[in-house]
Amino acid sequence: MHVRAARTLERLLEFYTAPAAPLAGDPAERAAALFREVAATVPAYAEFLAEHGASTGTPFGELPLVTKESYLRRYPLASRCRHGRLEDSDTIAVSSGSSGRPTVWPRSVVDELAVARRFEDALVHSFGGHERRTLVVVCFALGSWVGGMYTAAACRHLAAKGYPVTVATPGNSVEEILRVVAELSPGYEQTVLAGYPPFVKNVVDEGARRGVDWAAYGIRMLLAGEVFSEEWRELMGRRAGMSQPDHDSVSLYGTADAGVLGNETPLSVRVRRFLAAEPAAARELFGDSRLPTLVQYDPMIRYFEAVDGTLLFTGDGGVPLIRYHIADEGGLLSRDELVAFCRRHGFDPGDGDDRPFVYVFGRSLFTVSYFGANIYPENVAAALDHPGLADDITGKFVMQVRTDADEERRFCVAVERAPDRPAAEAAELADAIRTTLVRLNSEFANYVPAAYQTPVVEVRDPGDPEYFPVGVKHRYSR
Repeated sequence: MHVRAARTLERLLEFYTAPAAPLAGDPAERAAALFREVAATVPAYAEFLAEHGASTGTPFGELPLVTKESYLRRYPLASRCRHGRLEDSDTIAVSSGSSGRPTVWPRSVVDELAVARRFEDALVHSFGGHERRTLVVVCFALGSWVGGMYTAAACRHLAAKGYPVTVATPGNSVEEILRVVAELSPGYEQTVLAGYPPFVKNVVDEGARRGVDWAAYGIRMLLAGEVFSEEWRELMGRRAGMSQPDHDSVSLYGTADAGVLGNETPLSVRVRRFLAAEPAAARELFGDSRLPTLVQYDPMIRYFEAVDGTLLFTGDGGVPLIRYHIADEGGLLSRDELVAFCRRHGFDPGDGDDRPFVYVFGRSLFTVSYFGANIYPENVAAALDHPGLADDITGKFVMQVRTDADEERRFCVAVERAPDRPAAEAAELADAIRTTLVRLNSEFANYVPAAYQTPVVEVRDPGDPEYFPVGVKHRYSR
């Protein structure tokens, strides 16, 4: 048997026979062992180490950081693969290029298994999918972009493992999604909509306009691609007939670089919902006015480090990555210290499993600066997701700071109107944004003079070509 085939069969057997539980072992030693193996087998990484005066004898915590600029864009793709063999990859994925030009990522069936473990955790421990007939509807874009193909592959592995799961792949076509749901969902106990949060909202809203009884289908949501507010989770729970916030939706923290790195759990959702209601406690814990994505991860599969308020990870793949700096702002917490923090503040979230937590704010390049205050998309989203406002808008917006003819700077927000709805009152939206920013963002409350705190809001039509073009990844700031 070919060596590659033997390795694939070994890893498949390991996955298919293992329970849905974290791997055992020492995460630091596993990461160090991967480093030594990559240094010996990946030509680009060996050259990278030499250029930085490092070797296999360098302590792991002193190894040079790998970035897109210092590594991925400096060395040919094949040389970043083991033994310089790009042809040992099964397929190619492409990143979205939200921070620059798209990047190519070789993949194999074995790489899919690490991602499938995160889907398995969500399916079993959040959705009870080991006991319920489950239809997974992939609403991510298909093709070379990583999200849709990875989701479909991971869920097919779970079906093959014996879970009562069927995967449908309509992609990001609202018409096809609604057709699949109407035809197939009645035969299942629950239907999981897997997609980008704003798009899943569009699907639910359009279905409701057409009379779809979402509650009858036992809807669950598997979400990735951006931070969303707890107000958004509440809103979608009401619209889709979901009644258990800590079990009905799961956010995945993933990147094209390494697939899914972590996932929300019932414990992480309960903690996040508590912190959303207690902004002062959230600021104390995270040192920031934003509410981050909060997920648990398996350090044996993706080994995280936090350096100067940003995240590094080490993980295997078609292009193995050692101490990769992904430019995401965030940090790490153990299960015990996070649970203890909540209990000190009067909330008992339960224990949950023992995996550590990673919290992720996203990248600071998506903020705008106004009177020295950093304003984050998450702050504005929390305002627009409130009941009474959300019915008339899609949830998409673009924020920016403009300078008028008198050189006066103004914080401006363009908001997308929901289809077949009257334009929301700009003044009402502006007041909600100001109120929420003052409550959640201490910099905004203290730095921005009161006369300048109310934003200039403009309501735009759905699909507006200037702010909300159809078919491209949305950017919330300029």
